Order: sequence, then C-alpha cells, then structure tokens
Amino acid sequence: MAEGFGNVLIVDDEPNAVKVLSAMLSSDGYNIFKSFDARKALDIIREEPMDAIITDLKMPEIDGMQLFEYVKLNHPGIPVIFLTAYGTVESAVHSITKGAYYYFIKPPDYTKLRGVLSKAVRTRRAHTERPAVCGAGATRAEMPGSGTPPMRIIGKDPALRKILETVEAVKDTTSSVLITGETGTGKELIARALHYGGVRAGKPFVAVNCAAIPRELLESELFGYEKGAFTNAVSRRIGRFEEASSGTIFLDEITELGLPLQAKLLRVLQEREIERLGGSRKIKVDFRLVSSTNRDLEKDVQSGNFRMDLYYRINVVHISVPPLRLRRDDIPRLAAEFVMEFSEREKKEVSLSAEVLKILCEYSWPGNIRQLRNVLERVTVLSRNGLVSVDDLPEEILAGSADGPAAPAVRSAAGGPGINDAGGLCGPACPPPQATQTLRELEEQAIIGALEECRGNKSKAAKLLGISRKTFYKRLREISSAKTCA
Repeated sequence: MAEGFGNVLIVDDEPNAVKVLSAMLSSDGYNIFKSFDARKALDIIREEPMDAIITDLKMPEIDGMQLFEYVKLNHPGIPVIFLTAYGTVESAVHSITKGAYYYFIKPPDYTKLRGVLSKAVRTRRAHTERPAVCGAGATRAEMPGSGTPPMRIIGKDPALRKILETVEAVKDTTSSVLITGETGTGKELIARALHYGGVRAGKPFVAVNCAAIPRELLESELFGYEKGAFTNAVSRRIGRFEEASSGTIFLDEITELGLPLQAKLLRVLQEREIERLGGSRKIKVDFRLVSSTNRDLEKDVQSGNFRMDLYYRINVVHISVPPLRLRRDDIPRLAAEFVMEFSEREKKEVSLSAEVLKILCEYSWPGNIRQLRNVLERVTVLSRNGLVSVDDLPEEILAGSADGPAAPAVRSAAGGPGINDAGGLCGPACPPPQATQTLRELEEQAIIGALEECRGNKSKAAKLLGISRKTFYKRLREISSAKTCA
C-alpha cells in the first residue's frame, strides 16, 4: 500500500490516458475512480470523498478549468492536479495562481507525478482528520451535528449580539433567510448556525454555490434528473432539494440563477414540490431555504436581473454581514488565531512583527477575512527564521497599506462583526486588541480565553483553538514563566 493511499479521481476524455494512469496508481495502492467527462466527475465528487483529482484541461462540454472552479468553491480542500498539452500550458499556469495543486505537461513524468500525488494526498488526509475550530471568545453559538466540525460564533460586539439574537429567534422556523455581505465575510457560517442551532440540526445541510456550477448544469444539480433525460444521463440522479429534504438548503450567490431557473425556484418555494429533469412525477420536499449574495439584490430587481416575487420570497429575514475594513480592531486578534493555526500545522514557531501587524490593520482587505487568512497562511509557510517581517508580506498588501489610515481605524458606527472563515464569527472580545500588541500577547489572550471558556480543561481548550495538547502546554508554560519573571 502506498504511503499516500487514498481516493483519487482521474478525469480525461482520452480512454487510453485514463487506462495507463489508473493502472499505475492502482498498483501503488490508491483507490481509483475514473471519468471520461467532467459531468460524470461532478457526480462522483458529490458521492465519494476524494483525496485528490487528476484532470485534463481540454475536454468537451465542461472543461477541466470549470471542473476545478467547481471543486475550489464547493470542495476547497481537495487538491487538483492538471494534465495539459503544450497549447494549454498558459491556462494551467493561471490555474496554479488560482489555487490548483500542480500541473504536468502530457505525457507526464510519472515518477514526479507519483511524488506530487503522494504529498497532495497526505496533506489532504492530514487536514480532514483535524477539525477546523476558531479561537476563544466570549459570546458563542455551538453548532453540533453528525460529522460536523466544531464551529463557534464569538465576540461581544452589540451588532454581533443582534445577529445572534436574530439567529436564535428564527433558527427553529421554516422562514426563508437572506444573508448579504461581501465575498469572504463568511456568510455560510451564519447559514450553518441557523441550521445546526435549530430543530433541523440532525438533518441534512446542503450547500450549493450557484457561482461555481455552470448555468447549463444548475437545473439538473438542484432538481436532479431521470435516466435518459439527456446525453450521458445513464442513471437517475437525486437533486439537491431532495437531498435537503427535512433539513436546510443553502443557495450561496443566488443571484447567479438565470431568470428561467428563478421561476422554477419560486414555484418550488410555493408548492414545496419538485420534478426531476426528464420526469413527470411531482416529489414533495420539506426544506428550509437560506440564501446569500454579495450583490445588491434590490438593484438586480430594478434592472430586471432578479424576479421581484422571488426576492420577497427569499428575503423574509435579512442578515447583513459587514466587511473586515469596518472592523480593523479585530485584525490583530484574527491574525493571532490564524498564525497559531498555521504554525501548528507546519510544525514551526512563527510570529509577526509589530510593523507587520500595523500594516495588516491599515490594509483595506477587499477579500475580507478569507484574504487575511490566505495571506497569513502564505507568510507562515514561507517563514524561515520564525519572525515575519514587512519584507515577507505580498506586494499587494504593502502597496495597499499606503492608502489606508495612518493608524488603526476605529469601529464603524454599526459596530459590525465579521466572520472567521476558519470557523468563527468574530467581533471584539474582551478589550479590543490594538496593533501595538505583540502576536504573543494576542496568543496569550486567546489561550487564557479558551481556558476560561473550557473551565480550566486544558485538553478541551487545545481542541477549541485547533492546536495540539503538546503545543498548548508549551505555550501555557511560556505564559506562566513570563508572568513569574515579571
């Protein structure tokens, strides 16, 4: 059995290429899934847990880049490796900058491909075995559920409490909820809070990123299809509404639905029944709809891009999540949480200089907390001497910080909270951290806060922070030693 043993999906419209690669990797001990088109690959990905995907770029109907975009947004932890001909190398290189794991030119160096795949699978399995958690805070909402990683909404901000009060008030109802906010603010976490905090917690939570699925596939994705409904429909496929029956369906970026599909969705919301493509039987479905968008829906309604009647159907309860730039005093605490998480993962000690924290606070973060997390993962991984300096920051952060305020901005008038995409919605907890605080001080606050929240249970506090008990005890000893010396 290979060291990187796991489930690997091979997608290529050339049968011989699939045959050769699958035979080689099967002999290495991998469990191989094969697909000669991307449409079938989507079904496999939805039904089987994948540890890696190897895909061609040029394929008919749906190409490898579209498949990659779907995986990136709906299954972001699965590494995607591209196989490409010389004519599509530019596209492959572009895909790497978008988050693809690696690309090979056909025919690939099979020895190198084996090594890259082994590393990709080990990384994937290591991440899936470790639950994602957020750091310590004050106000929280636990979201239990079968197979659901611990997630917490944390913070003491008044606007955050208002959001939590709204979630608490509607979590057990069937009323539709619309969550708005910029990309990267963590709208899905609010949707999960509504589901896992309410009476439907033990039922399915089905998330559909409407922006990640080609429009021509969205209808079959949502409603399913019967055998023979179209070319390659070799068997019946259950749609997302059926999967979500008795639970919650989350339509992320709902504005990506075309007008004909909006009309079908409106009917489903009114009648609570669907028809699979190619079928005539009406199927009753019981679900709670939660939608999200990063666009101004009212403007889309006025311009005719979104149906007014559907808008009122999905907007019974409205929750707005503000951007990170309006909550700059949260940035140092979030930075501490992310650096602690990635330091643990990479098995290294990393800290940020005061100058770096200042720049992070001054940057406008157009990608919000998702972008902040990405930047801190990058500098942690690339750190060599343990201290991240200004020179280690990406160029766009250094250039953007020059346009920011001279000092960390105060909270917005709305006092809005934000979402920690690693697993928590974070507002200022305890005294708001300032950029002049060191990363160690912020980590100390997080550790002490976790201990208080777990009533002194060190094992639970370590799990809450997403770090090992060994690392937790080490940091605790350092804190104790520093206080003794002081």
